[in-house]
Amino acid sequence: MYHPPTPVSDDIPVFALSFLPDPPPVVLSSTVIGWLPAATPEASEEAGLNDFVENGAFRELLHEAVQSGLRDDVDDIQRNGAMQTQQGWMHIHDGRNVPALGRIGDPDDIIASVRVEDGKILAETYQPMPSYRLCTSDGVLQLTEGLAQRLKEILEARAAEEGRRQ
Repeated sequence: MYHPPTPVSDDIPVFALSFLPDPPPVVLSSTVIGWLPAATPEASEEAGLNDFVENGAFRELLHEAVQSGLRDDVDDIQRNGAMQTQQGWMHIHDGRNVPALGRIGDPDDIIASVRVEDGKILAETYQPMPSYRLCTSDGVLQLTEGLAQRLKEILEARAAEEGRRQ
């Protein structure tokens, strides 16, 4: 969801991109995926993907949500992937561009990797993929149902916390 232009900088207002329906409680909220300028310095050009600025604090919340979701076994897709893998490393792919069965996806679309033993995910082995991008030409990040629900829970809790601190 795009939220109305916010003055993050003195020069150009930006739209905050978020999964939450309400505007962020604070301008630099960790619940914001990132920001897209409402305009570019050159008035003749529209803002695009290259103008998107990722929020590092959101990335941390994303990894917290995915790792805790894996630890608590909240996602059928990841559980089934681990049962098929049985032993070794399994990638957690972004749903916007899922690779063909048995193939490794684009590094921009691999959120993290985890070790699997005896068909079970070892969440403590969670390794974020440094090249993962929250927003690509294929769209903004997409999680499987269970992981998306966990992320939403964490974002709502963080928004409430940031709102109380304000």
